[in-house]
Amino acid sequence: MRVLFYAAFWFISAAAFLIMVQQPISVDAQWLIALTALGIAGLIYILKLDGAWRYVFMAAVSIVVLRYAYWRTTETLPPADELASFITAICLYGAEMYCLFMLAISLFVVSDPLERRRAPQFDDESLPTVDVFVPSFNEASDILSLTLSAAKAMDYPHEKLKVYLLDDGGTDEKRLSSDPRISTAAKRRQSELQEVCRKLGVIYLTRPANIHAKAGNLNNGLAHSQGELVVVLDADHAPAREFLRETVGHFKTDPKLFLVQTPHFFANPDPLEKNLNTFERMPSENEMFYGQIQKGLDKWNAAFFCGSAAVLRRQALLEVEGFSGVSITEDCETALELHANGWNSLYVDRPMVVGLQPETVASFIGQRSRWCRGMIQIMLLKNPMFRSGLTLAQRLCYLSSMMFWFFPFIRTVFLVAPLLFILFDMKIFVASVDEFVAYSLTYLVAGELLRNYLYGRVRWPWVSDLYEYVQSVYLLRAIVSVLINPRRPTFNVTAKGETLDRDQLSQLAWPYFAIFGTLLVAAGICLYRYQTEPEISGMLLVVGAWNLLNLCVAGAALGVVTERRERRRSPRLSSMRRGELVFSNGAEIAPVAIDDASLVGAHVTILDRAPETLGDRGAELHVYALDTDHKIGSMPVEIRSLASGRDGLGVGLDYRASVSDYRLIADLMLADLQPIREIRAKRRRLRGIVKGSLGFAQWSLSYPLNALHHLVFDRDRSERQASQASAQAIPAIASSRSSEL
Repeated sequence: MRVLFYAAFWFISAAAFLIMVQQPISVDAQWLIALTALGIAGLIYILKLDGAWRYVFMAAVSIVVLRYAYWRTTETLPPADELASFITAICLYGAEMYCLFMLAISLFVVSDPLERRRAPQFDDESLPTVDVFVPSFNEASDILSLTLSAAKAMDYPHEKLKVYLLDDGGTDEKRLSSDPRISTAAKRRQSELQEVCRKLGVIYLTRPANIHAKAGNLNNGLAHSQGELVVVLDADHAPAREFLRETVGHFKTDPKLFLVQTPHFFANPDPLEKNLNTFERMPSENEMFYGQIQKGLDKWNAAFFCGSAAVLRRQALLEVEGFSGVSITEDCETALELHANGWNSLYVDRPMVVGLQPETVASFIGQRSRWCRGMIQIMLLKNPMFRSGLTLAQRLCYLSSMMFWFFPFIRTVFLVAPLLFILFDMKIFVASVDEFVAYSLTYLVAGELLRNYLYGRVRWPWVSDLYEYVQSVYLLRAIVSVLINPRRPTFNVTAKGETLDRDQLSQLAWPYFAIFGTLLVAAGICLYRYQTEPEISGMLLVVGAWNLLNLCVAGAALGVVTERRERRRSPRLSSMRRGELVFSNGAEIAPVAIDDASLVGAHVTILDRAPETLGDRGAELHVYALDTDHKIGSMPVEIRSLASGRDGLGVGLDYRASVSDYRLIADLMLADLQPIREIRAKRRRLRGIVKGSLGFAQWSLSYPLNALHHLVFDRDRSERQASQASAQAIPAIASSRSSEL
């Protein structure tokens, strides 16, 4: 009876709500309704109310949004006899209705994000066996050595943990290739990695041929292992010691659990963060997904596999014949299959894996091209709405994740629509200025208020627009390609650890300059028409403001495609450890604080008087365990730099590491991830709509000038871009013949 009562209550409430939304009212009455709803939502936002108030907030905003949708549908479309205007108006209307549909699904997904308790802890004897898979294609041996060392060092019973390197760079097909360059490189790689695995106690596996890309490689690992659970780590994703202790316990309490997914934390900035210099202070792009959306999906048992930093149950994988390889996003596809077979998933919002992300715009676009085409592939070939075994909530959650990737079409429509009125006088929108302000402006304010209320700590205002615009320019063609032939996309690997010796424009920059120039010219024409055509000045003011907003986003994007130099191949992680620098075969010892460590070196501060032999380049770094006086190891280092600081003499060190030394490097970097979690928490701060908008406007004004400076004065740009383009195979990205991980 209680369930029926609640169902009846929500049905009657929804019906009354929709009836109210559809009432024809005057503009003044619309103002009253909109301002009242925004006032309620704004008060909840200012007071930071949550819990049940979250639903009140969403209801208040929904009134404004639905009033706009009803008015937009019934009052604003031009007559059909004006065919050109009618077609463009319908395109704009369709794009807006897509946004409203996605908003509705998104509100459902994140209406009540789930906060999980810590995994239950069990004694070692009762823990399941675990196989760790590290699939690799072309990653350098030092990156692999760090990940494998960190995997071996995880806190788990030694006899129940096996680590496998799944090498797709040394397959039989490559080693027996008729091309001597491919054959020699594959043989050399296999020999090198087999030696790495032997020294680290890792099992090396390869296969006859690279069939079904990463999914096929993982399935080959399944065929040659027996662990009850499987951990998947990308080649550049190194786990913390506690990773298994914080995840495995969940499988003991739910026999139908197939997945525990954890966040991906990246030690280096993506191109937007690096080029706009926001990495230290702004939430990363993936924070919105891992900080809010995955927790929302988890509420509906729809958290999905993200390709790495996850634990899966072997029994479940074997039930669906392993990792799915129909699409090029095997992770989400596999999760969809397992959810449809009645298995459960779970998300733990605790960063325990540190990885790398693309450093250049080209690599970033390539990676997102793969994600975009893969998710659309799944929607076309395995549409969740028609997949038996899923709950309605799971269908909507998967549909939201897949349909999101059509945003390049929507961004293009919103970019072009005001230009059609300014340049060609097409009627894309039939409304008076008063109506536009009463309905459209209040709708836009409601939308921004909603975004900041739900995602304000994980996404600053307008940053989503910037990320989507930067991707849209190149993803449009990729989407069209997969719509024409859903089985065409292939799987390539994203370059990581790229370096740039100087600031320069990205080789993908020219379309962004072209778009910015077009919008700037349109702004000038709009201003001219506003002064010379007073009879339509009101509409020109509205459309001109719209075009100005697009111009701001395009201006900030010029900052994104102006690449900052990056000479450091490996990012640093805060270490906060004690150690010693030993000189002259132990004759002199200097106690040090290890400030930070990377894959290739460390920075230490000498805590006492500097030894006389400090000028010698060679030394040995001894490292203490966390919070103890126990030395856990040492390795040879070379002094790279010296600099006096407030706390003592700072010393930059380069490792002279052998394979076995990567155990110590992994411990230095990953034994304690608390500093990383503190950085993540610090970056999750509410920016606010006004402050965020002003900051974005500053980007829009300053970065175009810097980009134009590079365009005009960087005379050797074309030669450098040509060499980079050939090295990074940009035509493959732009033409969608391949995709990036």
